[in-house]
This record gives sequence, C-alpha cells and structure tokens, in this order.
Amino acid sequence: MANREKLAGVGAIDCWLNLSMGEERQQPEFLIRVARDYFKREKEMFSHTPFEETLRQMDEAGVERAILSMNGDDPGPIEDIVRAFPGKFIGALTVDPRQGMKALRTIEKLHASGAMRLVRIVPFLINLPPNDKSYYPVYAKCIELDVPVSVNTGIPGPPMPAEPQRPLYLDEVCLFYPELKLVMAHGADPWWGEAIRLMLKYPNLYMMTSAYAPKYFPPELIQFMNTRGTHKILFASDHPVLSFERCLSEACDLPLREGVLQKYVRDNAAGLFRWD
Repeated sequence: MANREKLAGVGAIDCWLNLSMGEERQQPEFLIRVARDYFKREKEMFSHTPFEETLRQMDEAGVERAILSMNGDDPGPIEDIVRAFPGKFIGALTVDPRQGMKALRTIEKLHASGAMRLVRIVPFLINLPPNDKSYYPVYAKCIELDVPVSVNTGIPGPPMPAEPQRPLYLDEVCLFYPELKLVMAHGADPWWGEAIRLMLKYPNLYMMTSAYAPKYFPPELIQFMNTRGTHKILFASDHPVLSFERCLSEACDLPLREGVLQKYVRDNAAGLFRWD
C-alpha cells in the first residue's frame, strides 16, 4: 500500500473485468472448483455485485477503464454499458472456433455495433491448441477487422487440460499471421521463458497478466518488462477472481524501472486497443 503514490494521477486500464449481471445460473464444475480450491474466492466470484458497486471499486482502486467480458449469446447488457460510458469500457467476446461461420458472424456483428474490440479464445475449454485449423478463420477475420485476439496460456487453475495452452503453439500462428495482434492471457506459468522468447521474436505478440497476482511474477518476466519488453505486458485482474486493489497494490511493489509501471498498467493497453 505504501507504494500506491507511484500511480498518482495514472488511471489504470484493466484488460479483463467480469461483471455480475445478476443472472442466476449453474456454474460449471471446473469453475466452482478453481474458485474454491485455487483462488479461495468462491463467494466473491459467484455473488451478485451491482454494477454501481463495481464502479465504486474501480474508482477507489484507480482503475479508469476496463475491458468487459461479454456473452455472445446475450451481448445486450454489455453493449448498453459500453454505449452508456463512451471511452471507459470496451467489450471482449469469447468464441469457440469450432463453431465455424457462426463464430465469425458473431464477431462481425458485435464489432459493427462498436461494443467489441477484443476476441478471446480459451484452449483448455475445447482441448485444442491455438495452431489447430479451427482457429485460423477466426484469426483471419480478426486481422480483417483489426481486432486483437487473446489466447489463454499457461497451466490453467481449473482441473482442465494444460497441454493446449503451451505458448510454443503460438509460434506457428505468428509465423503464418504476422499481422495478427495476439495476446497471451493469464500469464504463461510455468512456460515463462518460452513465452518471453516468442515475444522477443514476434512484434505483434503480447501478454496480459489476468488472474496472476503481480507478487508472484517470476524474475525473468520482471527483467523482460524492464528491458526489451517494456511495451509488451498488459495489466489485467480478471476481477472478481483477483481484486483491482490487490493487483494494483502489488504492481506498485514490483522492482520496475522508471516509467515501466505506467506502461504496464495503462499505456500498453491504450496503444494496443487504440484507446487514446
């Protein structure tokens, strides 16, 4: 907490925020288990939080803007929020690339509405690595629309397959689609070296640290952030998985060189998502 003055006047951009829309639905077993056993935040993750309370928490922590997770089958609530708060929020759509043309049409429709500026794919949910042929039409569509794509990397917290989330699978993708703006989500534990080497190799490959507490960043990631990767790493909490306050407080405690903290919590996301 003592180092929070480092961010005085800097409005953070959180690249992964999950809003509670008040709906009552059965959560998948893997999510219940990771909330209870891994993050110890079952109540926070599944209790309904009014939107006004989330705004208060953002203001209190110093989060000025955020990327909101949206449901492709019911995007209306997030579209309404994006329109009501111009410049403050943009939407992120999670797609299943196995849906083929349905996924592409949903991407086109929500991009045209102005609400969606990021596409997410979660390999462990479909047990297919990101160099699988089913992903490639999504990549091509996102290049056409100039929309970044985030792909979860690292061993997932839930008891789900880890192999498809090895960063090395992105090597082939970056080679084939050099124009694609690609973001590794949730860090890359335990394959940090692999992920960093790929970011050095490919100009359009980035990482966001969603659901990964800054105090656990490995030394090689901090070294990368301080040197050749100053523009590559994006702040994200995955709130309410981790709280805004915890993530930003721990970010302020990182041994970062002058100017790197602001790039991490704000400037890198502002540039990648054309948020200026």
